[in-house]
Amino acid sequence: MIDRQAIRRRWEAVGSKLDERGRRMFAAGEAVVAGWGGLETVSEITGLARSTIGRGKKELNAAPLPKGRIRRNGAGRPDLSSRDATLVEDLRSVIEPATLGDPVRPMLWVSKSHEKLALALQNKGHEISASSVKRLLPTLGYSRQSNRKADEGSKHPDRNAQFEHINAKAIAAQAAGQPVISVDTKKKELIGNYRNGGTDYRPKGDPQRVKVHDFEDKELGKVVPYGVYDVGANAGWVSVGINGDTAQFAVASIRRWLDAMGRERYPNARELTITADGGGSNGSRVRLWKVELQKFADTTGLILHVHHYPPGTSKWNKIEHRMFCHITQNWRARPLTDRLAVVELIAATTTKTGLKVASALDTATYEKGIKVSDAEMKTLDIQGDPFHPEWNYTIRPRSTSNRSD
Repeated sequence: MIDRQAIRRRWEAVGSKLDERGRRMFAAGEAVVAGWGGLETVSEITGLARSTIGRGKKELNAAPLPKGRIRRNGAGRPDLSSRDATLVEDLRSVIEPATLGDPVRPMLWVSKSHEKLALALQNKGHEISASSVKRLLPTLGYSRQSNRKADEGSKHPDRNAQFEHINAKAIAAQAAGQPVISVDTKKKELIGNYRNGGTDYRPKGDPQRVKVHDFEDKELGKVVPYGVYDVGANAGWVSVGINGDTAQFAVASIRRWLDAMGRERYPNARELTITADGGGSNGSRVRLWKVELQKFADTTGLILHVHHYPPGTSKWNKIEHRMFCHITQNWRARPLTDRLAVVELIAATTTKTGLKVASALDTATYEKGIKVSDAEMKTLDIQGDPFHPEWNYTIRPRSTSNRSD
């Protein structure tokens, strides 16, 4: 009996990532191993024509092609991306607002059909069919997958609408040449010779020795990394705090990003779009967060557009899957022995897509439990958007006479 699920898993994990020749030879190998009925089954799972898999069978025992070739000399048409220079990026832009899944993981899938994606690309001026879209999606790391229980909490009825709202606002800001940042706090990290998840290369039989118990060292304590990710520039800033995750610390980190990186990159910035989680130090209900943002707007003259992700969707914030996950991977299996080690490991984080991260230690002490009165809230120049004003709002600089500080 043919194990269709096993074939599908192998195709999604390996076969679909190969080049044209590799895909048809992979499919041919699966068909041969499956035996009777394998050709039809593999064709259905992979989307490859049976004639294509048949050519792959002939290539299994044929002499290898010269290095770098996937067809015989003169065979086949140029691939779509080489004939249409903007096709891949336009496909990516069409997919991104509809992408589902755990964004920290490399495997993604889309909720739009091949036909709808093809129609969207045709409206952008591309000549492409649904079958061509299907062939292109695996090259971008997308695949069809079944449902998986992974929601972090109850699903708000306007959850997807808020995603679309944030996406539209970010695109509009970038089109106007204004910065868009994604902010969040990374989890607190113990400082000392403690176990850190993951593995790394070391001499065989000589693992890194760390403490058995993760009891906090009273002298070294913990650090609180707060990140600011510049969406358009694919660059980030991380303030490593030693006190606590407070709204004052969060806004101070945004200020340090602006001073260290933002002003140079956006010398003519008049506005700043901020996307953040719905909870934590930068939560949508945190009064002190809004008070500190107002002070930030007053001193910088920037108009701040703030957009929060709905409850239970923290991993969708771009900083999580475009920066924090790479930082975690960069220091895997390395004990964070001191604060300087944390800063250096964060600053050493890079990716093939060009991510660059700067980091610095923030030794300031931020008071916890600060209460904000109703009277102080009334002094803020804050205006909610028509769509979910509790998640989307704009803070404008106040005149000197209207400031309470």
